[in-house]
Amino acid sequence: MDWLSALILGIVQGAAEYLPISSSGHLVIFRKILGVDLPADQSLQFDVMVHAATVLSTIVVLWPMFRKLCAGFFSMKRSPESLYVWKVLLSCIPVGIVGVFFKDKVEAIFGEGLPVVGICLCVTAVLLAFAFFSGFDRKTHKPVSANKGRDITWLDAFVIGCAQAVAVLPGLSRSGTTIATGIVIGDKRDKVATFSFIMVIIPILGEALLDLAKMLRPAAEQASGAIDAGAMIIGFVSAFLVGCAACKWMIALVKKGQLIWFAVYCLLMGIVCLLWQ
Repeated sequence: MDWLSALILGIVQGAAEYLPISSSGHLVIFRKILGVDLPADQSLQFDVMVHAATVLSTIVVLWPMFRKLCAGFFSMKRSPESLYVWKVLLSCIPVGIVGVFFKDKVEAIFGEGLPVVGICLCVTAVLLAFAFFSGFDRKTHKPVSANKGRDITWLDAFVIGCAQAVAVLPGLSRSGTTIATGIVIGDKRDKVATFSFIMVIIPILGEALLDLAKMLRPAAEQASGAIDAGAMIIGFVSAFLVGCAACKWMIALVKKGQLIWFAVYCLLMGIVCLLWQ
């Protein structure tokens, strides 16, 4: 992988991790466009780096909240912060089950290429459109207030977690699916966006640790060696910087209820993927 490809893929990962357009699907698309065809072990190394970068960007952007949640949880006392963390942990159970028992099947789906990505992008478009119109006031012709609705309950957390588990499919946006699910079931838009970004930290770190274990296999088992260090650094830095900007932007967009344009984009991109042979 050359440095320019690493830069572009890092930007794509940083933006698409937070914008509801599917980072996994867009990485498949842009690898196809750029002609990047890495061996499985090198592709794994790069994916671990850029995903770690987006986790770091989430922590940086939401640091005041993240710090309070950690302090409240580790104080071992019942508090709003500790209850919030337990809801986050509850939401991670479904995707954890998928990761442990169905990881190989999910990875096989990634190998199916653009048709699967196209179908899932169209599904993402439908979810985003449904969430937009469910939170649209037909009298004022404007999205309802961002703080209208309820705070995330235990059941809501689990339902959103199930949505996250389904969104492991390439092209099905994780942020779009979880945020849309939260809006549809009646949660406050400003609360569900933040919850969506906080809840992904644990699954991504868990997957990164599993992938890191694969990367640390004996050298004899490694098929192609390590990817270029410069490309890795460029991919990490670009994913982190773009991720910080995209995270802030997405939270603001969800509060304003402006998801319909992403639905249009996902639909068009999905059609392009289905027609691309």
